[in-house]
Parts: sequence; C-alpha cells; structure tokens
Amino acid sequence: MSYFYDFFSLFFPRICSSCENTLLKHEEVLCSYCLHQLPKTHFYSEADNPVCKIFWGRVNIHHASSYYFFAKGSRVQHLLHQLKYKNKKEIGIYTGKLFGLDLKNSEFYSDVDIIIPVPLHPKKQSKRGYNQSEMFALGLAESFEIKIDTKTLIRTYASQTQTKKSRFKRWENVKEIFALKNYQHLTDKHILLVDDVVTTGATLEACAAMLLNIPGSKVSIATIACAIK
Repeated sequence: MSYFYDFFSLFFPRICSSCENTLLKHEEVLCSYCLHQLPKTHFYSEADNPVCKIFWGRVNIHHASSYYFFAKGSRVQHLLHQLKYKNKKEIGIYTGKLFGLDLKNSEFYSDVDIIIPVPLHPKKQSKRGYNQSEMFALGLAESFEIKIDTKTLIRTYASQTQTKKSRFKRWENVKEIFALKNYQHLTDKHILLVDDVVTTGATLEACAAMLLNIPGSKVSIATIACAIK
C-alpha cells in the first residue's frame, strides 16, 4: 500500500489547501506548518472578544467566536476561497472538526444542543453544489457529537452578493430574507449558528434575530474566520 501511495502521489500529489505545498502521508487538508501557523483567534475563551462586540446592541447572542483571523491576500483567504469556489468541501469539514474540539471544552459552548449553518438560497446551492457553511457545520457536529439542522432556518430569496457593500447596505440586503419552518423542536435549545466568515455581521445578525423568535432559545455564533478591522 505504501508503494502504491508513493507511485500515485507522483502523478496526483496531495497539496495543502492553504500554502499549496505537498502534503506528507500523515497530513490532512493542511500541512503541519499551516496547521500550527495560521493565525488562530482563541476568542472562544474570551467573554467580550472582538467578534462578540460586532453584535453588541444589535442582537442578543450568547457568545461569538471565529477560528482564524482573515486578511486580504493571506493564506486564510486562500483557504476560504478554495472552500467556497473550488469544490474543496473537505476544508470546511476539517476546520469544523478542529474548531469543534476547542469549542466543546469552552464554558460558553459546552451546552450547545444543535448546529445550524447559514442557509444558501436553493438555486444558489444547486449552482454551487453545496453550502460551504454546512460543510463547516458537519465538522463541528462530529466533534460535538450532536446533529445539524438544515431544514428549520431557510432563505426565502437570493440576495445580492455582500462583497464591497457597507454595513448598512449589507443589513438592508439580508434583513428580510430568512424565515423559520417547523421550529418547535428548537424550543429551549442552545443553537450554534455557523458561517464561513464574519465581517460586518449583517447576515449572522439577521439569522440570529430570526432564531431568537423561538421560545427559550439561546444563540451562539461560530465562523471559520473573522475580518476584524
């Protein structure tokens, strides 16, 4: 098997999804260097971290955190681009597994009951083939050993891209495009709402506000990366 692997790798090398160097046999998705050097936030252990502050005065979330810091031109941006546009679904699952191990041991997330990814409109998901936030949710769910819910929070119509929009324009773009469907099973539950990246927080705010209409619900947020200015 080792000989076959070495021969196969000559023609189809596995590469790191962040730096694109060749992966060693024991490495998965990320090389050892990127695994340890990509800029982690460690916000999951901080009560008033910068991601939480994004939502202050806007929506009453329990806690919010991101795994990595995002910067333009960085390896984290490249990683997210591969996940979102290059069909590298394994990136979302892998980072979800890693982040989930941290989150489930945090006092803020230890009692999470269910994970809900920010939904894509069905037409957009059909075109892309998958929802990148759902891939992240699958990895988190594996580490938490709980289920994900992709049926309750729905996107009622496709919004325009959020790229290059101001905070107000982003909010105007998403404030009325989410809805709840058959939500009774989420009564009194701690919901972990997840997305790939948070910038202004407009999309996550709109989703969280909708989920908080569920009686007794508590909402926390987790993303792969945050663009904190």
